[in-house]
Amino acid sequence: MIDAALLPLQRRLLQPPAEWLAARGVNADLVTLAGLGLGLMATVAAALGFFWLALGGLLLNRVADGLDGAVARLTNPTDRGAFLDIALDFAFYATFPLGFVLADPGANALPGAVLIASFVLSGTSFLAHAIIAERRGLRASDYPAKGIYYLGGLTEGAETIVFFAAFCLFPEAFPVLALVFAAAATITGITRYAAGWRMFGKP
Repeated sequence: MIDAALLPLQRRLLQPPAEWLAARGVNADLVTLAGLGLGLMATVAAALGFFWLALGGLLLNRVADGLDGAVARLTNPTDRGAFLDIALDFAFYATFPLGFVLADPGANALPGAVLIASFVLSGTSFLAHAIIAERRGLRASDYPAKGIYYLGGLTEGAETIVFFAAFCLFPEAFPVLALVFAAAATITGITRYAAGWRMFGKP
């Protein structure tokens, strides 16, 4: 919901480390893969009950997610990079709640399943919209540097970080937080389907 407003600040903060990495020949795809590794380690930490460690891994994963694009813009943006960026983001979003499910299956399994199902609803609407938008040659004016058409919504990257961080800070509240976030992600998916219905119904 607020990603577009945060983008200028994010780019200013990430530009110096991105320049440092690019000057040393670090490939943007390696940053993306390293971010996934950090995210998966955060998931394992959550499953083992090390929630502060999970929070650290979450934050590093999100920094890497911003850095890979900044490095790519300084070097050579590729379709493979754009693919990895979005695909591995979804991989992380799907697996991170699983860590809390494994930490306490009795309390967290059902809310975690509902949350992941809501991610599928929101994610498929996002990707399906991007496919048709690409076919029509459309670009998102709020996100001109994105590798695909980026359709915003109630829950975007910033909101996901806030809720994932809340899972780590208040793990006993995971069931309630997960269901609240699932409701917001479901609304996001529905509004994206509605946007696609309206936009793509026109010749």
